[in-house]
Amino acid sequence: MMPTGKTVDAALDGLRQAIAALDNAVDMRFERERERGEMDGEVRRIHTDRSRLAQELDQAEFRANRLEEVNREVSRRLVTAMETIRAVLDR
Repeated sequence: MMPTGKTVDAALDGLRQAIAALDNAVDMRFERERERGEMDGEVRRIHTDRSRLAQELDQAEFRANRLEEVNREVSRRLVTAMETIRAVLDR
């Protein structure tokens, strides 16, 4: 049988180890929650960037389509002007 002093010391050592393990677990949990919060923030920033980029792409596509329409109109007018000039020169 163990003397009472050693039993109490062993129990206190076990309690200290359990408290240290609990402190470790709490610290790890806080760290995971902090990292999760950082990841959530990063995901929100990525979604915001994606939305902004999608909007910018839509605007760029609209401008490209508009430029294409203007280009066709300018080309049509140049052809008309060249035909008019040829007609005048052929007279």
